Amino acid sequence: MEHFVPLFGQWFWFIAAGVLLLLELAAPGVFFIWLAIAAAATGAVDSFAGFGWKGEALSFAVLGLVAIFAGRPLLRKRHALDSDKPNLNQRMYDYVGKSYVLNQAIVDGRGKVRIDDTLWDVLGPDLPKGAHVKVTGVDGLRLTVDQV
Repeated sequence: MEHFVPLFGQWFWFIAAGVLLLLELAAPGVFFIWLAIAAAATGAVDSFAGFGWKGEALSFAVLGLVAIFAGRPLLRKRHALDSDKPNLNQRMYDYVGKSYVLNQAIVDGRGKVRIDDTLWDVLGPDLPKGAHVKVTGVDGLRLTVDQV
């Protein structure tokens, strides 16, 4: 069977690791990186212990699974990092708990409030223009308010 698979060997795995790294760059999703690590490790192991192609394939499979399952906690830890601006792209959550003056009366549960230079739709009890309201939550792109 060795003459059917002449490509296997340490250089095959190092080249495969490079190709997998390029795939990770082309289609980022943090998956190919773990396979690239497994391929490089298989090449390193094969350079010290000359496996046959079956041993190399088995080594790659085992190291691939180990790399994937070992990498998952690293990704979770990276995504769990606290930011100094957790609502950067969802600034409406920064307004919760703050008080504002109604710019437009709330009629049938809908009105408007000006915050900085933006006019926000609000949901809440019917109130006249100029009433003080406190933002209690967010409903989609609308702020929910109660009278102060």
